Amino acid sequence: MKQQSPYGAVPRNLVGDNGPSVVPGHDPSIFGYATLSPVDPVEARSFHTSTLTYTVGKLGLDDTGGIRVNWRMVSDAGRPQMGDPTAENYVTASSNGEGQLVLEFSKLVGQRPWNESLTIYQRGGYLKEGQVITIVFGDTSGGSPGMLAQTFAEGGRDFRITADVQATGNFVELPDTQLSIPIVAGPPVSWHAVLPSLRRPSEHFHLGLKAEDKWGNPTPQARAKLTFRPTLPVEGLPADLDYAPQDRAMTLDNLRVLEPGVLRIGIEIDGMQVAEAGPLVVKAGDVAGFWGDLHGQTGETVGTNTIESYLDFARNKAFLDVTSHQANDFQVTSQFWKHLNTLTAQFDEPGRFTVFPGYEWSGNTAVGGDHNVFFRNEGRTIRRCSHALMEDRSEIDTDAHTLTDLYKAFRDTGEDVVMYAHVGGRYANIHYDHDANIETAVEMHSAWGSFEWVLTDGFELGRRVGVVCNSDGHKGRPGASYPGDSIFGAYGGLTCFLTDRNDRDHIFEAQRRRHHYGTTGCRMHIDLGLTLPEPGTLFERNPDAAPDTPTVQSNTAIMGDIVQTTAKTAELSLNVCAHAGIERIEVRNGTRVLETFRPYSTDDLGNRIRVLWSGAEYRGRGRNTNWVGRAQFNGNTIKDFATINKWNPDQLFELRGSDTVIWKAVTTGNFMGFDVWISGDKGTLEIKTNLGALDLKVEDIGLEDTTFNAGGLNRQIRAFRLPAKPLSREMTLTRTIDLDAKGDNQIWICVTTEDGYQAWTSPTYLFS
Repeated sequence: MKQQSPYGAVPRNLVGDNGPSVVPGHDPSIFGYATLSPVDPVEARSFHTSTLTYTVGKLGLDDTGGIRVNWRMVSDAGRPQMGDPTAENYVTASSNGEGQLVLEFSKLVGQRPWNESLTIYQRGGYLKEGQVITIVFGDTSGGSPGMLAQTFAEGGRDFRITADVQATGNFVELPDTQLSIPIVAGPPVSWHAVLPSLRRPSEHFHLGLKAEDKWGNPTPQARAKLTFRPTLPVEGLPADLDYAPQDRAMTLDNLRVLEPGVLRIGIEIDGMQVAEAGPLVVKAGDVAGFWGDLHGQTGETVGTNTIESYLDFARNKAFLDVTSHQANDFQVTSQFWKHLNTLTAQFDEPGRFTVFPGYEWSGNTAVGGDHNVFFRNEGRTIRRCSHALMEDRSEIDTDAHTLTDLYKAFRDTGEDVVMYAHVGGRYANIHYDHDANIETAVEMHSAWGSFEWVLTDGFELGRRVGVVCNSDGHKGRPGASYPGDSIFGAYGGLTCFLTDRNDRDHIFEAQRRRHHYGTTGCRMHIDLGLTLPEPGTLFERNPDAAPDTPTVQSNTAIMGDIVQTTAKTAELSLNVCAHAGIERIEVRNGTRVLETFRPYSTDDLGNRIRVLWSGAEYRGRGRNTNWVGRAQFNGNTIKDFATINKWNPDQLFELRGSDTVIWKAVTTGNFMGFDVWISGDKGTLEIKTNLGALDLKVEDIGLEDTTFNAGGLNRQIRAFRLPAKPLSREMTLTRTIDLDAKGDNQIWICVTTEDGYQAWTSPTYLFS
């Protein structure tokens, strides 16, 4: 277990938090000190034991006083318990002084970001200087297997130690104490190969390679000879490669394809394919596709890992083209803001890797809600919603308490800035205010779930914004953000920017023209075009906000364009090239589905039945919907079974016997489910869940969804039939669509793939 991240624990001086305004004294010796052992690296999701020793300081420790151990709120590690010495996560404490120790654990008593806390109270006596309290995390003496480590790798999982030595209720952090245990990846269970999705002939690109452990951590334990099987000739690609990365992943740069086509690269080990990269569509055109995850946090605020490791992961482990860091503003210290700007300038590499300085304006939903802020350049003023966790008040006069205040401040200073409306804990209140020159997009998917409503609610308001998807990951894994075993219920999203070059100027222009689409984490190619019977007026900016914006006359438009036209119809052309089979494509005008396309018909259906459940409780923090369900095929036999969007390997979700699937699962606006291949068309399918039931004759399950609406926010159970064999991975279609005479026609598509990913294009806005 020698492997360890090159990035350690987050420097405490960069973390936005605060302690009591008064302390017993400034001499560090009066508080005592703590040590932790061992601090060797621990494998993710393994059991371990560690001992924390607190030595009492000069003031002693008074009766009813105590010490407190805090951990960051973003954690799925085992939670301490003191009731069962044979069970996981058993914790004990003892001292060599008088009295007794009382232990209490809480998930929420600590102050953000240190919400999880174990308090060890001194009762029935006092402790003197030099006496010690010994806490054993994962005490195995009674049969416990130990403490269960978190699922994600981290340079150092911090133990924050505070003490209330005079029993005042003020817990003061021990001076000069930063204790942490590195968490490292486990053995490889899956291989991954990543290509871009759109390049021009002879344009250079890179191929990313990595192996991940059970929980999605890139692991350095993988060693193999890889053989490449490309579908097109690739200059610079070797026939094979000895894979032995020094830091968990490898990138092959300066590759190119000379002729048009679709490139997929099979990755083989000993003649067996373990991964496939692509598709990469190679064709002449004005734009390429550059993939980004522009939303995540680290341990300097409410997340984990360092900002340095975050940026390294984005470029070298997730193989992104574009990224940004988005910390909750009320926790961003001046020191961290300066440090962040230094790093974004350092990591930004025009033509290869674009990094924007930025932050998350985190005002309450009542005054606008969460919005992502991206600056084109470093050194800009951060305008926080408040100084809620800021001891330094020197910049408080630059606060923007409401979204309206923020827009005004940016307008008054002529700030070169772009913003997204975001749905996280605090969801964006798109009804509160909107500046079309600044807010260019809404974030439809993140690790928090999927939220079509954040776009469609705006249609009635006349909003003309694009669609982006990001991770909002808090575990330091932008671009490959797994939820683990935590409150996050989905894999993080990605956005594809359609532009000529990967640098700040071109990505900013793509944002402002909404030339992008988002996915729930895959990298499919989508080419959407609209052709009008006669030229219309295409606006470079939203004319509602910039009436003097430059225009051109054009009878064609792509996703995100705003076009004024007198046409009654438009010709839609669409090409989708995906990593997996395409289950369906919905063509939409606003909230209406105009037509649903599938690469198969009723005649192609086989013995595969798909069952899905989806939705959320409501729009706020408690949106998680917990599902407990059973699907039984009476009078039939399940021959094969496959899960869809099962992101938590420890989740109960399995085949029982030959006819029943059971599950305990969480959806947060997204969907999950399973496929079964059954023996015939006899019998019934009986689905029972804690939120409703659906009973069907197997012979009646067909091409179209049979749906049970389970209340909440788009909460549903669905069942339908699919072909037995894998579906086509490419679809091309053209259709003539009728346009409404009044208001905006918001033409956009939603793609769903066979393995459970989705993608949404930014709408093309056509109006008369």
